[in-house]
Amino acid sequence: MTLTKTPTLARHAARYALAAGIAALLAGPLAAETRDERPRGHYPLPENGSVIGEDYTVVVEEGDTLVDIARRHNVGYEAIRMANPDVSLWAPYAGTEVTIPARRILPDAPREGIVVNLSELRLYYYAGDGVVETYPISVGREGYATPVGVTRTTVKVKDPHWSPPQSMREEAAARGEPAPAVVPPGPDNPLGRHAILLGLPSYLIHGTNRPEGVGMRVSRGCIRMYPEDIASLYERVPSGTKVNIIDQPFKAAWSEDDVLYAQSFPQLEENQGAFEPLLNAIEVVSQAFGDEQPPVDYEQLRRVMESPDGLTVSLLHGADETPAPDEPIRFYDELLLSGR
Repeated sequence: MTLTKTPTLARHAARYALAAGIAALLAGPLAAETRDERPRGHYPLPENGSVIGEDYTVVVEEGDTLVDIARRHNVGYEAIRMANPDVSLWAPYAGTEVTIPARRILPDAPREGIVVNLSELRLYYYAGDGVVETYPISVGREGYATPVGVTRTTVKVKDPHWSPPQSMREEAAARGEPAPAVVPPGPDNPLGRHAILLGLPSYLIHGTNRPEGVGMRVSRGCIRMYPEDIASLYERVPSGTKVNIIDQPFKAAWSEDDVLYAQSFPQLEENQGAFEPLLNAIEVVSQAFGDEQPPVDYEQLRRVMESPDGLTVSLLHGADETPAPDEPIRFYDELLLSGR
């Protein structure tokens, strides 16, 4: 991860309390007013650091589901569920306060074209105008994993026809529900009204006729978006745009106000066991803080990794907390003793 700032430990200690105050202010009405002035999912690229947005809360209204609230606030199914584990998805009580996880760390990837982070279930679009757009997505479920790699957008299709793949038709026939060879445009078309084809054969970025599933691993490898999000992207993404599909379940970066944040997501099933998440996280954090050691809270890092929920968490000790000089060494020793 590229370091954009390496503040001194003293500077961090002095600004930590100020950062908390700023965050509290941004979570209030002023932040809501500022958010509403920008198009959905649009954020100015930070001049320093790699953190955009702020978490905030809303109150459930009568008849709302958590999935309804997620869609209104540019959040996917898994993200809203993990941010509110004690709130019913389909029948939350009116008046319940719900967390909207809107603070995000930009992926550690070139800021150009489209970047898809699979574990995060999120797409980022860098249009080159000092703005980054980000939207929740669905990706391939286990057995149909969306491939990692670099490709480009090719053809854009409005009101596409959909041809179910042979494997799907065979599965449907085995259930006694033969699938049609072609599904015309309309409410039964799972591609929705907009599709952007990719250079990877048979893979698309498209809408859906089942928006409640956006933010889950439910597709056969394609990237699904809310209908309103793909409609917006469709109009502005030119053919030939670079698409970088990555998998970063853990991210760490500085914010513009000198807070070191971390964000952790559940690993994709097919990648579990491929590497040690905690050791990988330590490496990412080490790259982020560069030559100088800020007051990193290693116990907080452990908690973030052991309970990945997608929320951004500060990895710095508070201004009134003095980290032990040997804290990093003790942390590594504990990892070794635990066999990790």
